[in-house]
Amino acid sequence: MALRDLVAENAPLALSLGGLVIGFLFGAIVFRTNFCTMGSISDIVSFGDYRRFRAWILAATTALVGAQLLQLFGVVELSRSMYLSPNVNWFGHVLGGLMFGYGMVFAGGCPSRNLARVGGGDLRALVALIVVGIFAFMTIGGILGPIRAWLEQATALSLAGIGAPSQGIGDLIRVSLGLDPATGAVIATIGIAVAALAYCFGDEGFRTSPVHIASGIGVGLCVTAGWALTGLAFDEMADRPVAPISLTFVRPAGDTLDWLQRYTALGLPGFGVATVFGAILGSFVTAVAMKRFKVTTFSDKADTIRVLSGAALMGTGGVMALGCSVGQGITGVSTLSIGSFISFAAIVTGGVLGMKAFERMLMAEA
Repeated sequence: MALRDLVAENAPLALSLGGLVIGFLFGAIVFRTNFCTMGSISDIVSFGDYRRFRAWILAATTALVGAQLLQLFGVVELSRSMYLSPNVNWFGHVLGGLMFGYGMVFAGGCPSRNLARVGGGDLRALVALIVVGIFAFMTIGGILGPIRAWLEQATALSLAGIGAPSQGIGDLIRVSLGLDPATGAVIATIGIAVAALAYCFGDEGFRTSPVHIASGIGVGLCVTAGWALTGLAFDEMADRPVAPISLTFVRPAGDTLDWLQRYTALGLPGFGVATVFGAILGSFVTAVAMKRFKVTTFSDKADTIRVLSGAALMGTGGVMALGCSVGQGITGVSTLSIGSFISFAAIVTGGVLGMKAFERMLMAEA
């Protein structure tokens, strides 16, 4: 029996167990190497150190090459993912990305980093993730849902008029130059990957730092593995086909809360929920092994307010932007989606603005 048939035949179990394993590896890597998107921006603003930012770029590049190879060999159809709609929700990517980037500074990190912190015993991170999940669901179909939907409909830019089947950079190149579908993606992948690798390894501090190189490659491979698993598990003949996806942690934070409350009705956890549990477990095991597990909580009222407000911004902004610093900044980018690159830039910008505001706030409190 072919691997695809084997996975598709047992898709719910494969997605649960596979998601748990991928999440475990991701959580262990993040905790062990201190991979952190918000931390990378903090390093730049505070110390002029770009190594963790380059690790983020290397992760996205690794995932890009991996996902496009999987697409080329027929393992996954990225066009079925949520990232490659022909409609570019540019306003949501910009505003949502800015909100997410700004919020992650005050919440102590993005959702993926907070998952690792939960595994290390940080109760603040646990509360932050709960708030992210609540506000994510409020923005998807709750009280904020109608506003989000109206903004999307009012500002969406359709690329169908120019003949592009999706917002993928490869498709735009194909349409512009009259190439076949695969060639456009190959050209885009090679061009972006070469430029990104030159940026990363052109810096002596980064190329002589094994931990940063390992963190970037490791996280990127986890995203690639997610695409492979969900691509193999996809069955368009299923009653409720699950579109291919990889690591992202805003909506899954809400899905996890939903699953915990409705397990008897939902059954096995889906891929996203399984990765959440896996990331916490992986970081917990790593923290214990490194003797760094320590229960911590809020330091004072101001700390509590900062974390709660930052988490609320991340939950709302992450849904508007269709993902977080991992979900868009790595997973989305790996599909060559224009929207993902817009969200990535907005998240970085929001993070810089948030870091400067956070520093001013601390100086005022001192």
